[in-house]
Amino acid sequence: MDPMTQSAQISSSGFADGQNSAAKESKLSVNDLIHWRDPKKSGLVFGLSMLLLLSLAAFSIISVVSYLLLALLCVTITFRIYKSVVQAVQKSTEGHPFKALIDKDVSIPPETFRKHVDASLTYINRALKQMSRLFLVEDLVDSLKLAVVMWLFTYVGAVFNGITILILADILLFAVPPIYEKNKTQIDQYIDLARTQINTTVAKLQEKLPGAVKRTKTE
Repeated sequence: MDPMTQSAQISSSGFADGQNSAAKESKLSVNDLIHWRDPKKSGLVFGLSMLLLLSLAAFSIISVVSYLLLALLCVTITFRIYKSVVQAVQKSTEGHPFKALIDKDVSIPPETFRKHVDASLTYINRALKQMSRLFLVEDLVDSLKLAVVMWLFTYVGAVFNGITILILADILLFAVPPIYEKNKTQIDQYIDLARTQINTTVAKLQEKLPGAVKRTKTE
């Protein structure tokens, strides 16, 4: 193997490793945020998400989006005018302050778009298959579980609206992981106990319900 081929392989492998490590870091970033590995970043993301949700609770989504875009425009226009004045006073030829961003390619490659569409289609088909199984009562117990959950959601919907649920979900998303991490052993014990009790109840229910599909026989 000649030196040029060897160096090219080393460069390509190094580039691939860099891409894999970058992908791994991006995947771990959300996990790090909700576990408060970096309190400053987690606090910033939590604060911004709460501010956005509270804004949506007080104003319509059109108003919130309009205010955000208006604020962004005010910042960029002010900075553009400021740089123009500075360049005129200093008689410099720096050009447009956002030229690097303007020249940057922000288009979505067709391969990336097709990749995400294919991945989304997989989840959509899986969800449609599951809905068909539940609503056509392939398994009576599973359909009854769904009916109970939907019945409980009617009470939740009577008390909370969608934005309130999203606010509570945002709080739980940033509050539960660190609490679970500190009390993992005790929480796992209670979860196992609750899971055992639920499985026992479901097994008894399957034996009493006519026409219920018993998974133990099929599995």
